[in-house]
Amino acid sequence: MTDVAPTVAQVEAALRALANPADAIGSQRFFKTGPGEYGEGDVFIGVRVPAIRGVAKRFAALPLDQIDHLLDSAVHEDRFTGLVILNAKFAAASKPRTFDDIARAAMVQLYLAAVRRGRVNNWDLVDVSAENIIGPWLLDKSRELLFDLAQADSLWERRVALLSTFAFIKAGDASTTFALAELLLGDRRDLIQKALGWMLREVGKRIDASLLTGFLDQHAAAMGRTALSYATEHLEQSVRAEYRAR
Repeated sequence: MTDVAPTVAQVEAALRALANPADAIGSQRFFKTGPGEYGEGDVFIGVRVPAIRGVAKRFAALPLDQIDHLLDSAVHEDRFTGLVILNAKFAAASKPRTFDDIARAAMVQLYLAAVRRGRVNNWDLVDVSAENIIGPWLLDKSRELLFDLAQADSLWERRVALLSTFAFIKAGDASTTFALAELLLGDRRDLIQKALGWMLREVGKRIDASLLTGFLDQHAAAMGRTALSYATEHLEQSVRAEYRAR
C-alpha cells in the first residue's frame, strides 16, 4: 500500500495537542508581541522547542507545498515547525549520497519567498533557519543575495543576511561576515546589533581572534554598544575595556 503524505492539518493538530496556555502567555511577552514591539501581533499557543522538534521529526515527510502552507500560519509554533522540517529536508538533499541540487534550489526559493512575504518574522525563526538553508546553499555561489537582503527595509531580511554567514564562518570564511558587518555598522536596531556582534564574536572564536581584533581596530569606534559588547565577549577583560572605551 502506498504511504500517504502527511498534511499541514495533521501537523497543526499535533501541535495543538501539546499547547499550554500559560506558556503561550510567557512566549508572547518574551517575543515582544505587544503594540509597537518587533513581534507585534504574533500568536503563540505555548509549545516548547523540544516538543516542536519532536513534531517536526514525526512529520519529516511533509511535502514542500504543505510546508509553505504551514509557514503562512498565524501561529508562531506552526511556522517554527515548518522551518525545522525544511532544515531537515535541505540537509538530506545536501548529503553526498542523496545530493539533489534541484530539490535544494526549490527549498531555497520557498524559504526566500516566505522571508520576503514576512513569514520568517521573529529572531528565533531567522536563527533556526538562515544558517541551515541560505548559508549552505551559498557556500559555493555568489553571495550577492545576502547584500540585497542586508539592504532591505525588513529587519528580518537583514538578520537573515547576517545569520546566513554563520555557515561560512563554520567553514573558515569570515569575508562575507565582515563585508555585511561594514554595511550594517550604522544599523542600531537591537536585533541587528546583537546578530552583528554575535557573528563577529564567532569569527574570533571559530576562525582566528586576530581577524576579529583586526576588524575591531578599524571599526570599533563606529559600532553600537550592543554589537561591540557581543563581539568582544570572549576577549580578555582589558582588551574588551579598551575597545569599549572607543
